[in-house]
Amino acid sequence: YRGFEEILRDREPEDAIPITQRICGVCPVSHAVASAQCLDSAFAVMPPDNGRIIRNLIQGANFLQSHIVHFYQLSLLDYVRGPQSPPFVPRFEGDYRLPDRNERELIQHYLQSFRVRILTHEMAALFSGKIPHVASIVPAGVTVPPTVDKVTAFLWRLNEVRSFIDDVYLPDVLTLARVYRDYADLGRSCGHFLSFGVFDLDNEPAVARRKRLFRMGRLKAGKPVPVNPAKIVEETRFAWYEGDAALSPHKGETKPAPEKQGAYTWLKAPRYDGEPCEVGPLARVMVALADNSLPELGKAIGQALADAGLEQRHLDSVVGRHLARALEAQLISRVMGQWLLQIRPNEPQAIDFKVPKSAEGYGLWEAPRGALGHWIRITGGKIANYQAVVPTTWNASPRDSRGVAGPIEQSLLGTPVKDEKNPFELARVVRSFDPCIACAVHLAAPGGRTRASFQLV
Repeated sequence: YRGFEEILRDREPEDAIPITQRICGVCPVSHAVASAQCLDSAFAVMPPDNGRIIRNLIQGANFLQSHIVHFYQLSLLDYVRGPQSPPFVPRFEGDYRLPDRNERELIQHYLQSFRVRILTHEMAALFSGKIPHVASIVPAGVTVPPTVDKVTAFLWRLNEVRSFIDDVYLPDVLTLARVYRDYADLGRSCGHFLSFGVFDLDNEPAVARRKRLFRMGRLKAGKPVPVNPAKIVEETRFAWYEGDAALSPHKGETKPAPEKQGAYTWLKAPRYDGEPCEVGPLARVMVALADNSLPELGKAIGQALADAGLEQRHLDSVVGRHLARALEAQLISRVMGQWLLQIRPNEPQAIDFKVPKSAEGYGLWEAPRGALGHWIRITGGKIANYQAVVPTTWNASPRDSRGVAGPIEQSLLGTPVKDEKNPFELARVVRSFDPCIACAVHLAAPGGRTRASFQLV
C-alpha cells in the first residue's frame, strides 16, 4: 500500500502532476497528462494547439518506449531461451519452440531494442525536460516552447524508431504468433472492452466529446456503446480498504484496512455499469475496429492476422494482445510525424490560469496499459480529495461484491498448466496484459492450499 490519495490531500492542486507521476516509472507521462487534464477541467482552461500537440508528442514517445520494453524486456524471455548468462538466466525451463535461427535473431533484436528505447526517451525529454517523471507538463499546456531545432531533433529519432517498429518489432511479434499458435486460443478475458481515448486532436473542453486519435468507447457483447463517466465505480469487497460500497471516484475513499476479513489484494475493483472491463492496447484496437474509426489500423490488423494464419476472433488472446500493441506502436510512430508539422514555433504553448477556491474536475486518458482516470475535489484552494483509477486496477482487479472476477483472473480460468511448479502458461497469459505493479497478480487454490513460496533477494 502506497497511499497516493492520502499523500495528495491538503496540498496545492498543481502538486498533483509531479506527485502522481510517481505512481509508475514506466508510464509517468500518462499520469502527468491525466492529472493536467484533471486540473484543466477544474480550472476551466484548455491548452492552445501547441500545448496540446506537444503533450501528444511526449505521450507518443512514451507509448513507443513502453510497448517496446514490454515485448523485448518483459515478455520475450518467456519464449526465447537465450544463452546461459544474465539476463537470460534464471528462467523457466521447457516449452521453448523457436528454431535456432529465429532464436539467435530475436536475441540480437532484444539487444538492439535498448538503443531504440534510448531514442524514445530522448524524444520525450526534448519537450518534457527529463524522463521519467517529466517536468514540463502543467495545467493549460506545457512549459517548453517549441523550436525548429527541437522539432528536427525529434524527427530524426522518430524516423529511426519507426524503422525498428516496421522492420524488427512487428515481424518479431508475427514470428512468435506463428510458432506459438496455441496462444491465440489462450488468455481470453471478460469480453468487455473499455477505452477512454488518447491523443487529443482538438481543444473541446468536454472530454466525452473530444476528438481523439484513439477514441473513447466501450465494447459490450461485440457492439460499440458510448462511455458515460458517471457509470464508473470502484468496489472494495475483497480489497484491503474500509467499507464495501461501490463508490464513484468523485466520492471515492482510500482508507487502508490490512486486516480486513476475506480481502486478498490492495487493488480495488473498478466496474463500468457493474461490469469488469479489459483495458489496454487490445481494448483500443477492438473499439477502433468496431466503429472503423481508424481504417488504416483496421487494414494493418487484417493483414497481420492473415500473415499469422489467424482470424479476428483470435485477437482476444495472448497473441492478440501482443499484435495489438505492435500495430498500435506502428500507427503512433506514423502520425507523430504529422503532428510535428502542425507545431507553430512562434505561437504560445500554454496560457495563464487561476486556481479556484472550490472546484471539481477529472481527466480521462490512456496509459500504454489502458484506461486511466484522475478525479480531484478542491476546497479552500487545496486538494480535499484525489482519486486515481489506473489500468492495472481494471485488468488485475479482484472479485466484486457479486463474486465476478476481474479480466486477468478470468483470463487464467481454464488455462492448461502442464507443471504447476513451473507455470509457464500462466506467466505468458498474465504478462500479455503488461501488468504495471508487482503486487497485481495473485494465485490461489479454491481450498486455500499453498502451491509454492518464493523469496526475492
